[in-house]
Amino acid sequence: MAEFNRMTIVAAAEVISDTHSHSDINVIEVEWNLAHRGGGSSKSDRIARLSSAAIEELGKVITTSGLVTIERALVERALENYSGAYDKPSWLRLKAGLRFDGFDVIEPAPPAQTFGFGRMPSEPATLVRMLPNDIPGLNMREAESEVLQLLQKHGLVVAAGHLSRATSAFQRGEWSGANGELRNFFESYLNETADRLGATAGMDSKQKRDFLGSGVTPPFLLSDYNEWHANSQKPQFVQGLMNRMHPHGGHPGLSEEEDATFRLQVNLITARLFLRRLDRGPY
Repeated sequence: MAEFNRMTIVAAAEVISDTHSHSDINVIEVEWNLAHRGGGSSKSDRIARLSSAAIEELGKVITTSGLVTIERALVERALENYSGAYDKPSWLRLKAGLRFDGFDVIEPAPPAQTFGFGRMPSEPATLVRMLPNDIPGLNMREAESEVLQLLQKHGLVVAAGHLSRATSAFQRGEWSGANGELRNFFESYLNETADRLGATAGMDSKQKRDFLGSGVTPPFLLSDYNEWHANSQKPQFVQGLMNRMHPHGGHPGLSEEEDATFRLQVNLITARLFLRRLDRGPY
């Protein structure tokens, strides 16, 4: 699997387009041995050509970081131009794409305005991995891919729709919209699972979660793992995550971006666990 998703790669090319002239892009293409694939009279055409070269993995290029893939070189060059891009839509899309790839962007202070001389250049943004890359099961894109496949396989169409809208909103940087759809996604796939396993018509969401814990054999939600328990005073993972997904208002000092990223990650990993369980059966 490529290191970065298509949205990330295209957004990085857009950042470069936003911060470089045609002549600058010509130099990049020569430096990366892409002159034969470059050209074009418009910036949008050049974005498409650079993105295609990165997506097609046309070898490696030399950068200040050493020998790297073209997609990595594209992202690194975009991060170097933080001072010219931080307030542009392409930068927001790049950050959202990178978070979905499992990376965080550390941004320096925005470039300061100096009287009569415009903005002074700032330090480049830097890339850090949010999660270890050598532990199986932590790749967010792999998680999303498997979750979507299992939702489609078992006909959980309402939940699939909520997940699709959540990831789209997340990639656009619409954190509140993503959070709302993730709440609906979490509730929906549990409800639809309960319906598939024989829940009585008219049950509300809480009753369906209780059904998954005690109304089906073997239990779908496991009390031994504290996923569910008949005693509501005991710790319960499912209800705890449900509560975490329904906070009352924002909290000072917390980043909407960080919170939305956490919600996406924990929801994908949790959904994969439960959907794999449904897929294995016996139910």
